[in-house]
Amino acid sequence: METIIFVGIGGFLGANARYLLSSWMTYQLAENYEITFPYGTLAVNFIGSALLAFFIGWVSRHVELPVNIRLLVATGFFGAFTTFSTFANETVALAQQGNWLGAAGNLIGTNLICILGVLLGLAVVSRL
Repeated sequence: METIIFVGIGGFLGANARYLLSSWMTYQLAENYEITFPYGTLAVNFIGSALLAFFIGWVSRHVELPVNIRLLVATGFFGAFTTFSTFANETVALAQQGNWLGAAGNLIGTNLICILGVLLGLAVVSRL
């Protein structure tokens, strides 16, 4: 039961962080530049991928953390912070609107940028 509570706390924090960052970014881009592409989701998935890789690399090389803390951060926070389901829905919505270039760009771009995020996180932690 204790593990579920730790994952739940991390999930609560991660989901709210995702909502706030994604909403802020989407608002800024739509308000200031009239851009409707889902950059907020792309940003949280990139940031989450990079920081999760950094966290896992850091913990495995430099810090001995209790299992519940690792689960709170990796599974709870980053599991809720990144969002595959939103990415998939936004990609389909772009296609349904006839924006095939945007849908393909989101599909390919998100996958590439998240892999780059993981590589970046691992590269940074390997230098520390």
